[in-house]
This record gives sequence, C-alpha cells and structure tokens, in this order.
Amino acid sequence: MKRRWLHRVLIALALAPLAGLALGAARGELGANPVETITHTTGAWALRLLLASLAVTPLRRLDARLAALAPLRRTLGLLAFGYALLHAATFFALDLGFALALLAEEVAERPYVTLGFAALLAMLPLALTSTRAAQRRLGRRWIALHRLVYVAAALAVAHFLWLVKKDLREPLVYAALLALLLAVRAVRARWPIGLRASS
Repeated sequence: MKRRWLHRVLIALALAPLAGLALGAARGELGANPVETITHTTGAWALRLLLASLAVTPLRRLDARLAALAPLRRTLGLLAFGYALLHAATFFALDLGFALALLAEEVAERPYVTLGFAALLAMLPLALTSTRAAQRRLGRRWIALHRLVYVAAALAVAHFLWLVKKDLREPLVYAALLALLLAVRAVRARWPIGLRASS
C-alpha cells in the first residue's frame, strides 16, 4: 500500500509540469514563443527525472530507511523517457512540421540536435526492457544494457550544454549532479566486496 501511494504521488508530481503547460497553452500564457517554452520545459523535466532515477540507488545505500525508493527508479526512468519523447515530438512537429528531410538535416548539421537524438535513442531500449518479464528474460545482460542510462544522461547534459549559448548555469548544475552520481558509482565499484555488500 505504501509503495502504491509513493508511486501515485510521484506520478502526480511529475505530471504537474505537463498539466501546467496544457493549462498555459489553453489560456495563451506560454509567452511570446510557446513552442520554445514547451520544448524547454519538456526537455528540462526529462533531464531532471533521468538524474533523479540515477540518484535512487545512492540514496538507498546512504540510508537503509530509504529502501522504499527502489521501485521508484523504474517509474522515474519511464517518466523521463515520456518527457524526452514529448520534447523530441514538439521539435519534430511544431518546429519542423513533421518534415523527415528537415529532421535528418538537423541531426546531421546541428551537434546539439545530434546529441539530443542520440540520448533519446539510448533511452529507448531501456524503456522497452523496463518490465520484470524483460529483466528475467535478459538475465545478466539486462544489467549491462541498463548501464546505457549513464550514456543517455551524459548525452542529455551535453545536449543542453551545447544548446545554451550564454547563461550556462542551469546546464552546469545538471552536469555537476551527473558527475557526482558517476563519482559515487566509481568509488563504490572500488570498495571491497564485503564493505560494498554492507552499504
């Protein structure tokens, strides 16, 4: 029951920005460039939720009382993928008018688009194999496959950094968070097995 409650609260909170966009669009309150507002908001939340999913395991290991967070990692990852899809769909539909030729041109010629597209592709197999059935079917390969999440996060941060031209503070915050999460993982991998198991 507690887990279901946590999932419901998490999903409600994660979908709140999307509801805010829908309400803002209905009221005409998305600013002078609504497409840019939608694109930025969905992209930012995709990255935030992706980093949040990566933070679940370190938090659990930091405090045993946070063990209940474990099932939320998959939910956060799927929500991140949902926002990433909306981010890409907004660009493809509203910026490019569903023109595949233009999309191919953008991916080939604009590095930040290339990085963003690569991040989305890296997240796709993770979303497709997020079920318990897929985890059982793939066995140990599932763990190796899902390490792609770090690649996806690095690509997403690089996408944001390359996109921003002047004020780099926000993407640098995400870059620092990702670096911290990667450092925690690297340090843990070097711990003695007994100490690792007890943490």
